[in-house]
Amino acid sequence: MTTADKGDARAAAPAATGATPQAAPRRGPAPAAGPARFMGGQPTEKSLDFKGSGKRLLAQMRPERAVMSVALLLGVASVALMVVAPKVLGHATDLIMSGIVGRQLPGGLTKAQAAAELRAHGQGGLADMLSAMPVVPGQGIDFDAVGVVLLWVALIYAGSSVFGFVQARIATRVVQRTVFRLREQVEEKLARLPLSYFDQQQRGEVLSRATNDIDNIQQTLQQTLSQIVASLLTIVGVLGMMFWTSWLLALVALVTVPVSVVVATKIGKRAQPQFVQQWKTTGKLNAHIEEMYTGHSLVKVFGRQKESAALFREQNEALYSAGFKAQFISGIIQPAMMFIGNLNYVLVAVVGGLRVASGALSIGDVQAFIQYSRQFSQPLTQVASMANLVQSGVASAERVFELLDAEEQQPDPTEPARPTEVRGHVVFEDVSFSYTPDKPLIENLSLSVHPGQTVAIVGPTGAGKTTLVNLLMRFYEVDGGRITLDGTDIAAMAREELRAQIGMVLQDTWLFGGTIAENIAYGAPSGTSLDQIVAAARATHVDRFVRTLPDGYDTVIDDEGGNVSVGEKQLITIARAFLAEPAILVLDEATSSVDTRTEVLIQQAMAQLRTGRTSFVIAHRLSTIRDADTILVMENGSIVEQGPHEALLAAGGAYARLYAAQFAEAVEPA
Repeated sequence: MTTADKGDARAAAPAATGATPQAAPRRGPAPAAGPARFMGGQPTEKSLDFKGSGKRLLAQMRPERAVMSVALLLGVASVALMVVAPKVLGHATDLIMSGIVGRQLPGGLTKAQAAAELRAHGQGGLADMLSAMPVVPGQGIDFDAVGVVLLWVALIYAGSSVFGFVQARIATRVVQRTVFRLREQVEEKLARLPLSYFDQQQRGEVLSRATNDIDNIQQTLQQTLSQIVASLLTIVGVLGMMFWTSWLLALVALVTVPVSVVVATKIGKRAQPQFVQQWKTTGKLNAHIEEMYTGHSLVKVFGRQKESAALFREQNEALYSAGFKAQFISGIIQPAMMFIGNLNYVLVAVVGGLRVASGALSIGDVQAFIQYSRQFSQPLTQVASMANLVQSGVASAERVFELLDAEEQQPDPTEPARPTEVRGHVVFEDVSFSYTPDKPLIENLSLSVHPGQTVAIVGPTGAGKTTLVNLLMRFYEVDGGRITLDGTDIAAMAREELRAQIGMVLQDTWLFGGTIAENIAYGAPSGTSLDQIVAAARATHVDRFVRTLPDGYDTVIDDEGGNVSVGEKQLITIARAFLAEPAILVLDEATSSVDTRTEVLIQQAMAQLRTGRTSFVIAHRLSTIRDADTILVMENGSIVEQGPHEALLAAGGAYARLYAAQFAEAVEPA
């Protein structure tokens, strides 16, 4: 919106009217509210759709398919070189072993003759082993050949590392771009959510989903994506080389795979609910910290430090418990897989030794196979050990997807209507509205406000005053009837265009981190000059205190406005609305935070600001609305009285009673 602050709009929630919208059913724990925040109630958890959320998270990478294909090819090349290296290195081992054995045999004999002599001396096993080796009797180690083989091994490993480095770099880019788009989706979603969604959520919980959970997704993808791809390719490549080297040893190595899968699956199922609870509790803890920080003054004033600290400890302990269980249970996977891998190593070593002794394999082949066995078990262990990261990331992804799947406000019409001329003629025609279906708030309300009129809305808390304004700005949609602006149904208008015609100043001010000049120009068109900003500041008496600041209009205020007073913040928001020059003004107790003298000055500025504009003034201090053209008195969502100040006093009705409660001496008989 242009002239109405997003923060102020949220502040104009039904809480100001006393009516609270009913929270829609949603998965996971609902935010604690009211006394429950100090009672520590814990709603029931529902299970996580791990498979569905995991697929949806991977679907976020579809725009990067071409780049991922390149990364996959590089990964294949890297793994292919890596799995070939042990086989080549095994050839070097055979050359060394053959040289050692050949040097001990008499020269001039062939390998077959040397084997025959060994058998003749009862050394058949040694003869079988000699037959499987490239031995030249009488010849020692060929160091030149060994050097060539080792050089090839070094080149192969170097090539594998280069391909792996490039593949990891591309994978990093894919992850960062994916998370970048996910953050954009969340930001756009927040802009499309209705005000009722934020009424039902704790602010810290929403922030946790938009920050902590997305950061966790990024870390999970960054640490697992390239590693999982490399591990799976390694498993396939190594398995192929194992069967090529010795199908019998390959079958022996595969015996432990089903055991590994069963162990990892069983442990993973026990860890997943704990990761869900961990991130749910993180959101609740963040919400509590955010609330206690923003309201720390009230916490101290009402002496709730102990209760607040107790609730923090309770939620912190819950987070510790869930985090400990999740990490401990998932952490068992890696040592369990290492134990199974060691058993596999022992089996391969024993069977391989027997195969060498029988002459079926060379020592180099067994050495290569042992390396393959390690390479085969290592990626299995890595994949299993990443289960905790994957489960944690998917748990966070589901929380983000829940936000992305939240029901949005009704979309604007494809061809929005526009008033021919915006003059500020507002008409409520038989408007009905309720936050909950069983509790009507406004029923059959009709009202016509002509251009330039100032309409004051008064009544007890919960009467529907702020709700009326929320309906005008389409923060909520009417249940019945319609609201028109200069003859055009606002439901047929684009929200942005409608709100661009409305300036809003609320009792609860909102300033962002920036200079005073930037805050005043927040709702103004781009390119607004400093002279225009200063003129608006002078008209609303902001200039008088800004001139006393060392940096003047360039003074930087924090996002909480802590370095300016409450009254000065209110003046800045009034100057913001003044500079925007809207057709319609909404003032919700806009002078409640300023002193009496400043209030008089602001009333004069407001009189100038309201000139030629339709104004809706929500007020509890009736002294501020005496000059209103029409005063509406609301009770239980209905207009019970309307008219000018003097006429309503003379009628002796609801308005007179409200006025008497504030100014009893003004209605005493002479």
